[in-house]
Amino acid sequence: MAHGEVVIRFEKVSFEYGHNKPILEAVDFSIRRGMKVTIMGQNGAGKSTLFGLITGALTPEEGNINLAQKTTIALSRQVIPRDEMDLTVRDFFLKCFKEKIYDIDPRIDEVLEIVNLKGHAKVHDRIIKTFSGGQQARLLLASALIQEPDILLLDEPTNNLDKAGISHLTDFLVSYKKTVIVISHDAAFLNAFTDAVLYLDVYTRKIEQYVGNYTDVRDQIAARLERENRKNAQLSKEILAKKEQANAFAMKGGNLRAVAKRMRELAEDLEEEKVDVRKEDKTIRPFTIPVQEDINGDIVTISSLSIFKNGKPKKVKANIKLRKKQHLLLSGPNGIGKSTLLESLASGKAEGAIISPNIRVGYYRQDFSTLNFNDSAYKSLADVSLAITGRIDEEKIRSIMAGFLITADMAHTKIGSLSEGQKGLVAFARLVIEAPGLLILDEPTNHINFRHLPVIAKALDQYQGAMILVSHVPEFVHQIRIDEKLELGN
Repeated sequence: MAHGEVVIRFEKVSFEYGHNKPILEAVDFSIRRGMKVTIMGQNGAGKSTLFGLITGALTPEEGNINLAQKTTIALSRQVIPRDEMDLTVRDFFLKCFKEKIYDIDPRIDEVLEIVNLKGHAKVHDRIIKTFSGGQQARLLLASALIQEPDILLLDEPTNNLDKAGISHLTDFLVSYKKTVIVISHDAAFLNAFTDAVLYLDVYTRKIEQYVGNYTDVRDQIAARLERENRKNAQLSKEILAKKEQANAFAMKGGNLRAVAKRMRELAEDLEEEKVDVRKEDKTIRPFTIPVQEDINGDIVTISSLSIFKNGKPKKVKANIKLRKKQHLLLSGPNGIGKSTLLESLASGKAEGAIISPNIRVGYYRQDFSTLNFNDSAYKSLADVSLAITGRIDEEKIRSIMAGFLITADMAHTKIGSLSEGQKGLVAFARLVIEAPGLLILDEPTNHINFRHLPVIAKALDQYQGAMILVSHVPEFVHQIRIDEKLELGN
């Protein structure tokens, strides 16, 4: 694939948060016009930070970031900030521009067509918070596209999108002629359009540049690891042999001492040749979400529910009873009201649904609004421990945090300052301490590193209480035992 001039060049760029949190060290890479690039790396490796450096929202400690002249950049954010939730659609889009735009309405119509969010009546005066999570994801995407930038930065653009939304976005990116840089964990989506990968290594704090799509690069990294491990194993054998020879010669004494010394020097030279093998991205430890004790009978009964058809609320009949060990998958297109239903269930305010008394509900929200963003991760977990058991079990909390890769540094950071993926891990750690009788999960794969997903799927598969799950990721759902399905679109 032919690409044009270099539009972004990083030269020896270093960046750190505070004094003790280096993210990038003397990083070099370049991106040419028209390239479609994926950024890979662990949760917290600095993927979103890289976007901040490209847009100029963050400034490097050292090094230079060069952009081609007159290059415009637009970023599709992961979440709509809380202070923009009360804006109308028109004001939300106007905020994307520095200067006044007079023909905004036709431009909004055009861009909503691209993200497959063609409205009912006049969508321009609708308030942002009245849209579902999936529709808000489309609005975020549209807010970047409406700027018609030279470089489009997409941060987890498929989160909350249903199958139709992802397919629509994929088609758009395949035929898109400008430069795109994407952070995502969705392999099938990335493989459709990616031609290069920037890999952030959380240990060396370097960025490695690869050619190929997501799967090609994952295989290249795995092959490199295997080569490095093989080389080191061979060197270790030779080093051991040299040391044994050196010891044998040294014992004999006399002139052979000089030979022994030479052997030791050779062993040291070989030691130098060993390569620093890339430490594999850590995966969270296998975990269990315990079930609330002493619960029997029907945990939740749903006889009717409210959905949105063409933007209008509509009541539909249902006949669902969930007891222990029963898992329900709730599906339907974006905007039909899945998250609204889960929220009303979790708060006990759903008409036509009854949760048995004294049932503890563990609720994982896609926007993490069940977490207090001003608490530290440790306080968040300690508060749950206190509420459930009446005491703070320090040892248990530390062990759970370690299992979810919540480091000492993260533990004392405000939740609002953690990456979205790290917030997700804190939310799962809370569920482990909560030991709910009913588990309600709204898109639990959003923002989570793909390596953690099989571990999370196994924990949900083995959960012994009642569970209601919403997820648009089929390969994740396939790994979980589902006993009942409720399709809201039918």
